[in-house]
Amino acid sequence: MGVKREFFGETKDGAPVYLYHVSNNNGMEMVWTNFGAILRNVYVFDKDGAKRDVVLGYDSLDEYYVNEPFFGSTIGPSANRVNGAQYQIAGRTYHMSVNNSGKHNLHTDIDLGFHKRVWEAKETNNGVIFSLEQEDGEMGFPGNRLFTVEVSLSEDNEIRIHYHAESDQDTLINMTNHSYFNLGGHDSGKILDHVVQLNASYFTPVHNEEAIPTGEILPVEGTPMDFTQPKPIGRDAAEDYEQLRFGRGYDHNFCVDGAVDKEGRYESALRSFACVTNPVTGITMHAYTTLPGFQFYIGNFIETHKGKDGATYSIRDGFCLESQFYPNAINEENFVTPVFGPDKPYDSETVYKFG
Repeated sequence: MGVKREFFGETKDGAPVYLYHVSNNNGMEMVWTNFGAILRNVYVFDKDGAKRDVVLGYDSLDEYYVNEPFFGSTIGPSANRVNGAQYQIAGRTYHMSVNNSGKHNLHTDIDLGFHKRVWEAKETNNGVIFSLEQEDGEMGFPGNRLFTVEVSLSEDNEIRIHYHAESDQDTLINMTNHSYFNLGGHDSGKILDHVVQLNASYFTPVHNEEAIPTGEILPVEGTPMDFTQPKPIGRDAAEDYEQLRFGRGYDHNFCVDGAVDKEGRYESALRSFACVTNPVTGITMHAYTTLPGFQFYIGNFIETHKGKDGATYSIRDGFCLESQFYPNAINEENFVTPVFGPDKPYDSETVYKFG
């Protein structure tokens, strides 16, 4: 087990950016950068002993300055969509960047969000602790806030992401990681043959193509959204089903089984929410989170462009499992609230375990 730091470049303001290589005794390796607290590489072994990098990304820092698909990014303070790019806390309205469908907010801010910031980084025995401070009012959020993202790699081939935040005012916090996985290797093409099982009996449908939830929590049973039994991603992805038409495929929030009871009470505990297998390479990924939901997205909007090692990425070349509070939860009484403050620090954990 160890951490190796490598110079990656300088920002436009001259701040140094590094890559942090973290490996375990099994030969698995993850690589993060303090630019955006981004996960750049995950090297695991396939069934034949060949080492494969299973996350999409870029070779250079300059490319991460653009990064329209948010490859590997830490998203915050607010992930996913907020209806009308505004919300209220204690009767006061806060306005966010309008950057989606001409009226909504997506992932906080395209240019100023967490994925475009240089984080302070402190190395540990098996990972890195990234930290970032934000002032009251910055990007439309109340409170002076301190965010930390601690990433670590275990000897059980687990990538652990521990999010923590403290604020001196009640504020909106809904962080996630936006890695795109391809268990055939980042350069192996479509992920439609990956076999997925989701521990999610319910999902939150959306109004239309703008992907704002209706506020309903509906069962997946009897619909193409049902992954409670293992099935290939591509089996039902092209079904003539309204929700799939809205998202051009799967791009929806699913509700983690057991996280929220029938009365709407949420209990933070680490729960298994997904298992994904590539039948060709034999690589598996189990995902766990303490959060109530996750966005299952299959790269329906990836435009064809250059990725790492000369690879070309395009639509459905990667899938995301973004742990989260439900999208637009800040504006939906029916959803668990993502408001945190002086008496309630934000704290969550997500784990991706490879085999």
